Order: sequence, then structure tokens, then C-alpha cells
Amino acid sequence: MTEFNEILPENTVFVHVSFEGPDRYSLAGGLGVRTSELSEALAREGFETHLFFVGSPDAPPREVEEDGRHLWRVCQEICSRYPTGVYQGEGEKLAEFERSVPGLLLNEIARPAVEKGKLLVIMGEDWHTASTMCAISDLLYWQGLRGHAILLWNANSLFGFDNIDWVRLQTATRVTAVSRYMKQLMWPRGVNALVLPNGIPERHLEPVPSAHVQLLRAALPNRVVLTKFARFDPDKNWLPAVQAVARLQALEQQPLFFMRGGVESYGLQVLARIDSLGLRRYDLTLDNPTVENFVEAVKAIEGETDIVVLRFYVPEEIQRLLYRASHAVLANSGHEPFGLVGLEVMAARGIAFVGSTGEGYAQHLLNAISLDTGDPNEIVGNLVYLQNHPQASANLRRVGHLTARFYIWPRVIEKLISKLQYLLMGGGTTWP
Repeated sequence: MTEFNEILPENTVFVHVSFEGPDRYSLAGGLGVRTSELSEALAREGFETHLFFVGSPDAPPREVEEDGRHLWRVCQEICSRYPTGVYQGEGEKLAEFERSVPGLLLNEIARPAVEKGKLLVIMGEDWHTASTMCAISDLLYWQGLRGHAILLWNANSLFGFDNIDWVRLQTATRVTAVSRYMKQLMWPRGVNALVLPNGIPERHLEPVPSAHVQLLRAALPNRVVLTKFARFDPDKNWLPAVQAVARLQALEQQPLFFMRGGVESYGLQVLARIDSLGLRRYDLTLDNPTVENFVEAVKAIEGETDIVVLRFYVPEEIQRLLYRASHAVLANSGHEPFGLVGLEVMAARGIAFVGSTGEGYAQHLLNAISLDTGDPNEIVGNLVYLQNHPQASANLRRVGHLTARFYIWPRVIEKLISKLQYLLMGGGTTWP
């Protein structure tokens, strides 16, 4: 029987190419979280791993972390002139990204990897990297190295799709997507993507300290606590969420809604809608947020507000506490390529109210509340149902946590390796 090489840390090098990355400057949303955590998880599995991204101008151009991951920061001179974040000066950064990354990758990673007899796996993320991935493929081809590399390009969202040369991209790479929902949205473009889901770090499965949960709940007696973290975008269904708060108030349910949006201008419409509904809102700011001073601040305003707008960077410890202590976390998007927040809520033993698009992990009343519409009455109706059936709430928290265990990054990497093994079976790519 013919033996096939197995993809292992000793014979494979992974390269991640992404506009966003792990620096605070470079993190803008789910894309930065995905690229940062997946590359970190691959390094922890023992693979030589490199990540190219638009990096902070104050950090080293190249850095090797303790887990062995190599960080390659590009466009730093341009970033120094655009201090706000990764997407300020986007066009100028994109041109430099496309110019600099292919050659750097070829000379610093591809050639040494082939000389050591290793297979290259290069993964580009979202539309900003599509042209760069095509250029990488061309450069490897002309240097006689293309047959020793698997190139993947991954779709995390629909943004920028009209800027992509799909024929060229599919010639240069194998296209992947984060969910079956995204895969189906790509069919009209003639693309049949492989599905590589998102994941969560194993630390998210750790219990939220029960003392913290009790502390927050004691500060909010008789309140129906709701939480929502999302960009201010119409797709995130912010208006149905605040309308649900108003209807709960009309039912004398005493809701308290914690909300954390972004800097997008749509947030003004959301705040205006809150005011028009007669809901009392309070802007909460904390300089050095901890669980203790957060709970004290909430206790001080508890009887004076219906909505708490979190106007500070919310650390993971407080975010997970809100997920666990809330009666519902509204991840109720109308369009969600994957729905990472819902999965994070499940990991914290919270109750996730998710939409019905990319959240393929969600099963209604088994591990989450899966909403079919943008009607706020659907949110309220399901909350009332859970109040009348406390065992159902307990089951959602338990099974949700079990579901999250199947989406930790080591398990997602197993799926990635299996897809790569399939691509090797197609021929055309071999170890040097």
C-alpha cells in the first residue's frame, strides 16, 4: 500500500497573511481575533508559524513570541502617520501590503522552508489579502516553489467581495469560508468553498468565578439582565434589542441592558432610538476596570437606569462575567458569517440568543435560543418562556458549554489538517 505523508509539526510551516493582527492597533473585530488565536494555537501545537499583518508602529518589525510564533509587522512607516488604527489610511496601507509581503515571505520563509524539506501552508484572510495571495502564488511559481505550497484564502465576511478577481483568486488559491452559510452565499460567484470554522481559546471554557457571579447578581436584585456586545451596524439588530428592553419594561419585568458598541456612526441612531422609547440610559466609564469596581459602579446606578452603555474597554474577565450572569446575551444578528460571540457566551455558561445565519453550532432550546426574525417580540417571548421554565435555562447553560468544547482551537486545527490532507490527495503539491 502506498504511504502518504502526514502533515506534522516537523514537516510543515504555516504562514498567516491578514490585514488585522494581535496588536491593539491592529485589532478591529472578529478577523483580528481569528488570525491572532488561530496562529497562536498552531504555534502551541508545535508548528512553525508566521503571521504577517499591519502592525503597531511602536512594536518591533519582527518578533518571536514565547510560544514560537513569528510576528511580521508591515506598513509600520505608514501606520506611524495614521495612529488611530489599522483601517485609518486603508488604501495607502493596502498598496504597501501588496508590495512588501510577497517578497518578504519568499525570501525569509518560503526558501528556507523548502531547503529544509518542509511543506508550506499559506492562509490569507478576507478581501484585503486576495491580491497579495495571488501575487504570492505567482512569485512562488516563477521561483519553482509553488508545487511545495498549499495556498488557502478564507472569507470571514462579504466585505470587499466586489474588489476581488474571483477567477484569478481561484486559480491561485483554494477558497475557504468560516461557515456553511458563507459557503452558500459564495455560490452565485461560482465559488465552492471548503468550510473551516472559527474557534475559541481553551481558557474560555474555564468557569467564571461563582463569587463574582453572586456579587453582580446581588447588586441587581429582581432585574432581568441582558447584555449585547457588537459593532454598531444594522446587521447586528441593535434596534430590535432596545425595543425588546422597552417591551420588557412595559410588562413590568424590570430589565437592565448592558450594551457595548463600537465607534461606528450608526450608534447615534441606536442611542436616539433608546431615547425615543423613553428608556433611561447611563454612560459608564471606568479608568482601570476590575470586577470589583465594575460591580460597585453598577450598584451605584442600578435603580436609576434601564440601559448601561459601557464606555470603556471591557476586559475579558468582566465580559465573561456579564455573559454568565445575564438572563440572555443578545447576539441576535440578522447577518452573521459565523457568530463567534454566541459561542463565547456558551463557553461561559451563558444563554445566547443568536440569529439563524452562520451560527451553525446553535440548536434552538438545546444549546441556545435561535431567533428566526428581527421581531423584538420573539426575544421577549423566549425570555418569558425561560422564566416560566427554569430547567430549560439550566439545560441551555449546560449543553451550550458542552457545545463550545467542540470548537476550541485544537479541534478546529484537526479539521484544518484533514482539509489539507484532502487537498494533498488532489496532486500538484508535494513535500520538497
